[in-house]
Amino acid sequence: MIAHDPGPGHPERPDRLTILRDGLELKLEQAGANRDALLNWRRPAPASREAIERVHLSPLLDALEEVRGKHVQLDPDTAMSPQSLDAAHLAAGAAIEAADAALAGDADGAIALVRPPGHHAEAGRPMGFCLFNNVAIAAEHALAKHGLERVLIVDWDVHHGNGTQHSFEDRRDVMFASTHRYPFYPGTGGLHEQGRGAGLGYTINLPLPEAMDDGDYGLMFESVIAPIAQKYDPQLILVSAGFDAHRMDPLGGMKVSHEGFATMCAMLQELAKECYDGTLALILEGGYSLQALVQSVAGCAEILGGETAPEHVNASHRGETLSKHIREAHRKHWSGL
Repeated sequence: MIAHDPGPGHPERPDRLTILRDGLELKLEQAGANRDALLNWRRPAPASREAIERVHLSPLLDALEEVRGKHVQLDPDTAMSPQSLDAAHLAAGAAIEAADAALAGDADGAIALVRPPGHHAEAGRPMGFCLFNNVAIAAEHALAKHGLERVLIVDWDVHHGNGTQHSFEDRRDVMFASTHRYPFYPGTGGLHEQGRGAGLGYTINLPLPEAMDDGDYGLMFESVIAPIAQKYDPQLILVSAGFDAHRMDPLGGMKVSHEGFATMCAMLQELAKECYDGTLALILEGGYSLQALVQSVAGCAEILGGETAPEHVNASHRGETLSKHIREAHRKHWSGL
């Protein structure tokens, strides 16, 4: 996955995984004798075509196979290098194996450190740095292979996961909840987008203005996502874990700290324990400040490994007002908000 190279100056660069690997290894060295109890690495296998076709259309997969091993610009943001398709299959496979590990109960939690990211990829086209929708593929795998009936996907990336929403917006077996800057790329994720048909009410968008901080995000999780998820009672929680809402990120325009991401992770871990024995897996999406990325991922790993969550921070007046507005919008589908 490090070999996937979108080109010079691209923010979604190979260094993102290199810094995560090295940063987490350094933390393990500092842990000394306890390292194996804290974290172990697993090498993923590529996702099968069958697994990917649960989300993506066959003509897309055929078209990507035709350019395997080449340099191709798919859209202004999304490029392939000779090893990108192999990387995309590994990324989807890692997401699947993270879900499997969480469901097997052989870890307190799992984090799939992957690239290319996935949540913008639509059924029929790559976009927004993404080739395959890793989290959607993992959710479909959990439904098909583990017989689950309810999967919750929480997307805290600063950009809306349009591809994930569109994969499940007419269904109830996968609920999609997203905090994201709005209006912002890719232009989707308005409060009025709440699903359709049988899935009406099962798309939970929480569009946020820029410069929201730890307290504001924490309030959104506490006042909207958690109470809805408790009623939904998911058997698996998957997190589209983008860290570009960090205050150091060059693209996001938000003010979340690495402690804020750890708090969100802890809230979802607690929610997972309340529902189905702590079944939680994080799948990497965005995050383009290398320092912020390694701090934030390490903070989430420590939470999954049993560290105490940081203290909650109070929301701003703007965040409290927005929370009330968002609760009102979703109340017609979820009483008690």
